[in-house]
Amino acid sequence: MLTVDPSTLRRWRSATPPQGPPFVQIAPRLYLYSIPDTQVWLAQKRTDPSKAA
Repeated sequence: MLTVDPSTLRRWRSATPPQGPPFVQIAPRLYLYSIPDTQVWLAQKRTDPSKAA
C-alpha cells in the first residue's frame, strides 16, 4: 500500500519519536500495520496543492 522498502518502515519505527503509520508489535521482529490506520495516516499527510500557498 505504501510502496516503500521494508527498511524504510523499520527506520520510521525506530525513530525517536516513532514516525510512519501506527503499528502493532506482535513479536520481537514482527510488526503489523492495519489498513484503516494506514489509510488515516496517509490522509493526514495529504497536501492539496490548491490550498498550499
